[in-house]
Amino acid sequence: MTIVVEDGTGKADAESYISVTDADTYHSNLGNTDWTGTTAVKEAALRKATNYLQQQFGTLWAGYRNTSTQALDWPRSYVPLTDLLVEEYFANDDVPTEIVNACASLALRALTEDLFTDESRRVRMEKVDTLAVEYEPGASPQKRYVEIERMLARYLLGADGAIPVIRV
Repeated sequence: MTIVVEDGTGKADAESYISVTDADTYHSNLGNTDWTGTTAVKEAALRKATNYLQQQFGTLWAGYRNTSTQALDWPRSYVPLTDLLVEEYFANDDVPTEIVNACASLALRALTEDLFTDESRRVRMEKVDTLAVEYEPGASPQKRYVEIERMLARYLLGADGAIPVIRV
């Protein structure tokens, strides 16, 4: 089944923020030669990447979903453009380039790894022969994708935990 891509209209059946063709171009431009496989394999990776964005950042996005019937979190209304002196908002009929690129980047990872890991008991100390590993108490086993978090930071609520201050 061909993947349904969100185009900014708030589709009720959207499955991805980027098409396979656009992901191919994105990865080709970056020289990512690991972006390989059949169209079906790439579509599955894009669905997994979109699911990750939805699950990991769904409650953290700035602004509001346009409708209750749209399948994905974007497009959104009242998403402030935080790097401007005057208050402006991102267009409510579009998906930001950073979201699209993050989806493509995560899809590349999804070809070879699970984006989400199940939590299990946390290892405090593990020793095999002379090699010892001790994890930070309370550390999550969930992998973080810092590149993705940085791509998306401007569209997240309080991503840095601070209130922006502008000196005039």
